[in-house]
Amino acid sequence: MADSVPATAREAPRRGRGIGPFSLRQLGVVLVVVAIVGGALVILTRPIGPDGSAGLQPPSASFYAIGTAREGLHVGDRAPELTVPTADGSSQPLLDLDGNPIRLADLRGHPVWINFFATWCPPCQAEVPTIRDVAAADANRGLKVIGISVQESSPDDVRAYAERYGLGYTIGFDASGAIYNAWRNNGIPTQYLIDADGIIRRVVLGPLVDRAAAEAALATILPPTTP
Repeated sequence: MADSVPATAREAPRRGRGIGPFSLRQLGVVLVVVAIVGGALVILTRPIGPDGSAGLQPPSASFYAIGTAREGLHVGDRAPELTVPTADGSSQPLLDLDGNPIRLADLRGHPVWINFFATWCPPCQAEVPTIRDVAAADANRGLKVIGISVQESSPDDVRAYAERYGLGYTIGFDASGAIYNAWRNNGIPTQYLIDADGIIRRVVLGPLVDRAAAEAALATILPPTTP
């Protein structure tokens, strides 16, 4: 009679090739999921141009050109209202980080500084202290500052950015880039200085990192100081 083989000595079932307890198929599924999530995050956090492309300049650039160049808004144009189109063909106001509507119509009678920016943009970061300080210093002259964050991942991320820099002015969350495109921008940061009647009086492409330069630009819309 043939010798029996002890159970402990029997050959274990063959495993498919892989890493540790995971098969190659399982690892492949995980990699596909990671790639999809990563791609989605890239799309959500990349500012869009008119053709949906980024076309960003190197990090050393002072102005990040985005997408195909197009004719932007001009001095003397009436500033477009900050409205976002909806799926049913209507529109809704741009919302701030707390979900409140931002309407230029509500700011008539005030000079307005609009700053299109993104939290990942180095020149945008460089000008933040200037915008913050000027917004506070000129509030008594009626100045209203609106930062418009372009296609960021979430309002919470932008709120953390605002808290880190101590920003007290209004920040709109342009999740889809609809406002950015409606204003026919070509990159960030872009500044619009709008008078009390809603007319664009100055357009600045690039950062205003110097307090004196910012005040000189704002002189086109701010009332004169009283002695």
